[in-house]
Amino acid sequence: MSVSYDAKATEAKWRKRWEESSLYTVNLQKSKDPYYCLVMFPYPSGAKLHVGHWYQYGPTDSFARFMRMRGKDMFFPMGFDAFGLPAENYAIKTGVPPATSTAENVRNMVEQFRRMGCMYDWSKALNTSEHEYYRWTQWLFLQMHKHGLAYRKRANVNFCPACQTVLAREQCQDGRCERCETEVIQKPLEQWFWQITKYADELLDGLKSLDWPEKTKSMQEHWIGRSEGAEIEFRIQDSESRITVFTTRPDTLFGAMYMVLAPEHSLVEKITPKSHMGAVCAYQEEVRKKTELERTDLNKIKTGVWTGVFAINPASGEEIPIWIADYVLLSYGTGAVMAVPAHDERDFDFAHSYNLPIRCVLKPERGDDDDFNVILEGKKCWTGGGKLINSDFLDGLDVETAKKRMVAWLEDKEIGRQKIQYRLRDWLVSRQRYWGAPIPMVYDSEGVPHPIPEKHLPWILPTDVEFKPTGESPLKHSKEFNERTEKIFGKGWTPEYDTMDTFVCSSFYYLRFLMENNVKKFVDPHMESQWMPVSCYIGGPEHACMHLIYARFVMKVLQDLSFVKHREPFKKLVHQGLITNKGAKMSKSKGNVVSPDEFVERYGSDVFRLYLMFMGPYTQGGDWSDTGIKGMERFVQRIWKLVSGTIGNKETQGNSQLEVALHRTIKKVTEDMENFHFNTAIASLMEFLNILEEEKSVSKGTAEVFVKLLAPLTPHLAEELWESLGGKGFLLNQKWPMHDPALLLSKTMIIVVQVNGKVRANVEVSADASKEDILAKARDHENVQIHLRGGMPENQVYVPGRLVNFVV
Repeated sequence: MSVSYDAKATEAKWRKRWEESSLYTVNLQKSKDPYYCLVMFPYPSGAKLHVGHWYQYGPTDSFARFMRMRGKDMFFPMGFDAFGLPAENYAIKTGVPPATSTAENVRNMVEQFRRMGCMYDWSKALNTSEHEYYRWTQWLFLQMHKHGLAYRKRANVNFCPACQTVLAREQCQDGRCERCETEVIQKPLEQWFWQITKYADELLDGLKSLDWPEKTKSMQEHWIGRSEGAEIEFRIQDSESRITVFTTRPDTLFGAMYMVLAPEHSLVEKITPKSHMGAVCAYQEEVRKKTELERTDLNKIKTGVWTGVFAINPASGEEIPIWIADYVLLSYGTGAVMAVPAHDERDFDFAHSYNLPIRCVLKPERGDDDDFNVILEGKKCWTGGGKLINSDFLDGLDVETAKKRMVAWLEDKEIGRQKIQYRLRDWLVSRQRYWGAPIPMVYDSEGVPHPIPEKHLPWILPTDVEFKPTGESPLKHSKEFNERTEKIFGKGWTPEYDTMDTFVCSSFYYLRFLMENNVKKFVDPHMESQWMPVSCYIGGPEHACMHLIYARFVMKVLQDLSFVKHREPFKKLVHQGLITNKGAKMSKSKGNVVSPDEFVERYGSDVFRLYLMFMGPYTQGGDWSDTGIKGMERFVQRIWKLVSGTIGNKETQGNSQLEVALHRTIKKVTEDMENFHFNTAIASLMEFLNILEEEKSVSKGTAEVFVKLLAPLTPHLAEELWESLGGKGFLLNQKWPMHDPALLLSKTMIIVVQVNGKVRANVEVSADASKEDILAKARDHENVQIHLRGGMPENQVYVPGRLVNFVV
């Protein structure tokens, strides 16, 4: 063997051998212990993978290798989420058609994945922009339509002026486009929706059975937003019309002093008299210019206009004015609220702005009379609990009892009912962009929508279009698309010009991987039953309220339609941390990405993979810096030197201290790999390497176990060392080492002794030795004394059961 490790030559050698032997090809039909590991597939929206991608895919490949060595029949596929805004924006930026740029980017990324050494079975790869994939995206739309879960309506939608397309609510962050950060505006358009709200309760209840991060489950719970309350009908004075509101506080109905409608509410135009129409219309026009963020800002001054009309409070019988105000949104609840200014902060601020009456109907159970008098006089808002006052038959009741009594009263009077409301809105799947799966609907000469028969799938995306955004669907100007529709369906028929949200493509891809590109069937029930749900799913937490909810919804629909057996797609979920660059998320759209290629070229992919995994906890990530990568290269060279020196060594009499250290390392690395604690697994291997380097001779058997522990983390290096040691077959097919628990019950333990951070000795101490005894024995070691120069250290650090570090 050569004196030093040649990463470039070694990695090329083993990649070639692995691919030629089809080492990663999986027979899905023949599996005894299936384990489906899936990483969220990338958008090929940039020319190449950046360091952030590497951090997502390199460590998870190490986990998959580890699980395969533990005897699992691993299915670890890869594909590309190729449709959608990211890829289209890249094409617009470069001036290259999306199909061309996406294909080139996919080729580049596949080569990078291969260079990484990932164990993907490329024979089962997917690309969502290929015809034979999006035929199933369109098939899914048809199933939704067939079973009443897809509908079309005109609605105010979130529109990004920069991206020139509609955004789902989940794609807006604080009133801005989550991709380009432009302020989102409201725009009325005919759109297609999927009825995800029908599954709101199931989406909530299903979270209990999932091995997911608690924070992610909480985010979904909040996004779905289940609220229990009541719907109450308010009669409009001198009219048969009624306004329905939803409230979580029916107990405060006697304190409702005015009503507020969203400016866009359909009743505004109907009920407003001519005398007030001018002011109302002017205010509506003013509100149209505001973003949702501006309208819902809690710190802004509340504005509104009285319609000139009154409603009747059904509890008190009093006339209360009907206002319109921008802080009420049509998309939330019924687009109307009963305003109880004494007990709601927004209503309180509005009432003070327009000198509206305030009536306190809750007395806090604690607090002095002076405090209560301030509330009673309308000078302070009280949003806590207490006892009801000024509320007729509710007086003296606590809040929860009063809620039930009021709902019963409303139901008896047939002017209200108990109601469960959700924050979740139906999934808006229409996009006015080119690069997406065409929605498989056509319109007759009367404008009535009809589903495209399945025999015409895939309904091909035309190419004779200008794909740059204009605010309307680019497909509208495709001559071929329009002519194709008339040729098949008849003169005067037109196609749907919108394409589907890219999250539709990714809502079922985990099932299509199992079909190995079978174009005749959406999913095989036997394969789904055997491999689903996905055993471990890895991806970013930013998808908690988008992709992860959509995929769960689609899986439930498919199970209801008897296409699949399971109801949840992902059993276990792991979020990788974020790799930032100078504190900001690496993003192609922000132009702050770091390319891994130069580091891989210089140090090799194993060193780069190790370095990323050693940066810190995998689930936390960190800020990018390349200052420590040379240290990781030295670690690899030390491994090479040590294992190279064991070649030809005979098995020697067992060293009890070394054997205990070996089995302790096996146990620690195994537990860390199971839990994605790659950094501490590597640290344990570094410690064990220090121990091995202190030995005069290392047996071949010890070296073989050490190499197996390295195998998932440094696949190329470990494979080369395995071959050099005379190992048979590929290392990936070897059994993972098992520790002997009995050995770890040893009466002694090995303590690594460092001076100024450098290993100078290993000492064996009693397992129940005190800290003082351990420090004394460590100081007395001959080699340690040399480096202490006979003196006492300035500082002594003891890590229980592991190491001592003397600082001089």
